[in-house]
Amino acid sequence: MRVMILAAGRGERMRPLTDATPKPLLPLGGKPLIVWHLERLAAAGLHHVVINHAWLGERIEALLGDGTRYGVRIRYSAEGDALGTAGGIARALPLLGAGGFLVVNGDVYTEIGFAALAARASGIGPQAALAHLVLVSNPEHHPDGDFALDGERVHSTGAPRLTFSGIGLYAPQLFAGVAPGARAQLAPLLHQAMAEGRVTGEHFTGCWTDVGTPERLARLDAQLRARPT
Repeated sequence: MRVMILAAGRGERMRPLTDATPKPLLPLGGKPLIVWHLERLAAAGLHHVVINHAWLGERIEALLGDGTRYGVRIRYSAEGDALGTAGGIARALPLLGAGGFLVVNGDVYTEIGFAALAARASGIGPQAALAHLVLVSNPEHHPDGDFALDGERVHSTGAPRLTFSGIGLYAPQLFAGVAPGARAQLAPLLHQAMAEGRVTGEHFTGCWTDVGTPERLARLDAQLRARPT
């Protein structure tokens, strides 16, 4: 199964750190944030990775190269101007194959088991669920959550609400209405699929952080550096 890491955002909330460094390359626990993903994907046997980029994308390619040093094979989807989550995924579809694929936000840190998550890809497809979302307990900066989880079915409304982690499995058909090169967001596509009963999910209670501000980055960096080696 192929994996896409979303790395095209400008990182406005991270400024001034992102003025000269793309957000996925910010240092965390002694290595760039995105490298944590690459190493864990490789350990899970997920070696085919697509990375999209826009802001300072050439620096991402220069550092990561073809991914060999991290045990993966990287292909890049350059956007110029960021196309939004759904727009970026739609543009990269030719690189992601015909089956379900995994998408991970480049600005989150997680210790989720990628292998177990990838094993759920068989439940994603044109005649099944169009998406499977990993949800987490609401962090203090997002107390109202995003979606409701009822068993394994995800709904736009209802309670209790959980926060979308930025990690999900998707069928290419979810993006059928997005023209290649068009700017589009993921949320409207998910809400439509939820209305059709075609989004499943799970509640992940392990380590996850939205590394969205310099303060959160510094706090998580200190935690990781304090761990025994």
